[in-house]
Amino acid sequence: MIRNPILPGFNPDPSIWRVGEDYYIATSTFEWYPGVQIHHSRDLTNWTLVCRPLDRASQLDMRGNPDSCGIWAPCLSHADGLFWLVYTDVKRYDGNYKDTHNYLVTAPSIEGPWSDPVYLNSSGFDPSLFHDEDGRKWLVNMVWDHQGNRDPVTGGKPGFFGGILLQEYDVAERRLMGPVRNIFRGSAHGLTEGPHLYRQNDWYYLITAEGGTGYQHAVTHARSRTIDGPYEIHPNVHLLTAKDSAGTGLQRVGHGQLVATPDGSYYHTFLCSRPLPGTRKSPRGRETGIARLELRDDGWFYAEGNAATPDQVIAPPMPADVPAQPENVTYRFDGDTLPMDFQWLRSPYAERLFSLREHPGFLRLFGRESIGSWFEQSLVARRQTTSAYSAETCLEFRPQSSQQMAGLTAYYNRAQFYYLFVSVDGAGKRVLDIQGCPGNWPEAHLTFPLDQPVPLPDEGTVWLGIDVDGATLRFRYALQEGQWQPIGPELDASVLSDEGGRGEHANFTGAFVGMAAQDLTGRALPADFSFFHYEENGGEQAH
Repeated sequence: MIRNPILPGFNPDPSIWRVGEDYYIATSTFEWYPGVQIHHSRDLTNWTLVCRPLDRASQLDMRGNPDSCGIWAPCLSHADGLFWLVYTDVKRYDGNYKDTHNYLVTAPSIEGPWSDPVYLNSSGFDPSLFHDEDGRKWLVNMVWDHQGNRDPVTGGKPGFFGGILLQEYDVAERRLMGPVRNIFRGSAHGLTEGPHLYRQNDWYYLITAEGGTGYQHAVTHARSRTIDGPYEIHPNVHLLTAKDSAGTGLQRVGHGQLVATPDGSYYHTFLCSRPLPGTRKSPRGRETGIARLELRDDGWFYAEGNAATPDQVIAPPMPADVPAQPENVTYRFDGDTLPMDFQWLRSPYAERLFSLREHPGFLRLFGRESIGSWFEQSLVARRQTTSAYSAETCLEFRPQSSQQMAGLTAYYNRAQFYYLFVSVDGAGKRVLDIQGCPGNWPEAHLTFPLDQPVPLPDEGTVWLGIDVDGATLRFRYALQEGQWQPIGPELDASVLSDEGGRGEHANFTGAFVGMAAQDLTGRALPADFSFFHYEENGGEQAH
């Protein structure tokens, strides 16, 4: 059986496409680099991360992008022997403006090489490229109305979400051309975004996300005989949503795309979250799920069984292998490339942040700006995928100043993190300390949970560990391998969530755990990590 979420941990805005027997899903990565995650499957049940296509400065440079900006809602497709990927690089979040720039890249295979980008427009976000049967190509994206708080006339609904735009794309000229049409203002639910077009039996189906990406989120379908409308809304309005559920199971269901299987079955991806029990806090962020659809005699798609809230277990199109056991992996840094599960923040110039060659067998981080910097931060981390996990690493680091730090971090963004780090005190003695920033928006002031830093020997390696169980986070350390000692109090892990800090509509990523180094003197002191271990704990379904 397929068990939701199929892509656990921060994997939102899933765009799905089938090429023959192969399925691909592209998801948003926001400020994490390289940009866009693409997973592959043959059975819709078991998924493997195969590439992140936006991996160089000519395609993506997010230095200076605020938290939860960067890559929003990519759309993946395949036509004319190429993979096509459109994406938004969002440069601003707060206030009336978003500054959303949309681009297109292509590749002959999913592994690449991916082209330099073609600029499309900046009128809004969530672009999607539709390949029509006559060979013409059309871009749809939502339009962001910066005057929304002046209550403009937008189909009777005031707000910043001004509808869905349609414009033709000229392949030969590599640009958009012709008139821009607003083809859909959305349902009464509002906040219409995330458009995808799908054609079946002479109908154009327009798939949108509505209600905001919090607990009122929904997938809305509409259809028209012509691509530019008018579009009539689905009899149920929302095809998929958990907004009317009792708060159990999958929540925040919305924003997805439809795909047909070779045998004529239909499935629909969606984003969702799994809040910690008794809370509305989702440290794993928005994850990817999938639902089975039916195409009925009235020409509309419906969720199988007509239940808008997706099940956590659904039937696959074909028998699948037994799902993997809980993740228990030790990453060694003895290759030339970073293990696939890891990402860093914003910068296309990875060589300034880390090296796998300068100290063979180690991941060397070069101390850069402060933890939480929007420009050049040396932090390499992987996603939290279950509510309970443990992680460990081993650090070699010889700081000379209290402005030099390196260690283990549970990180959401600049105002939501915990950090166990090695530094020196005022007397120049090496110490182990903890700092946190548990959702202190907007100032991002630090807290220091230890009364006093823990003295360390002047030389030698330090093992650092973390254990997270739901809303509880504890650090530990060792001076000899395996001889762990707890350090610091229990900390609130629930703040490392979409809903932590400023609330459910302010943050869009997910919790990570990883390694970090800072050198506020500007001397780029290196810190060397010999391994990283991640282990899922508890009884959750493994992926």
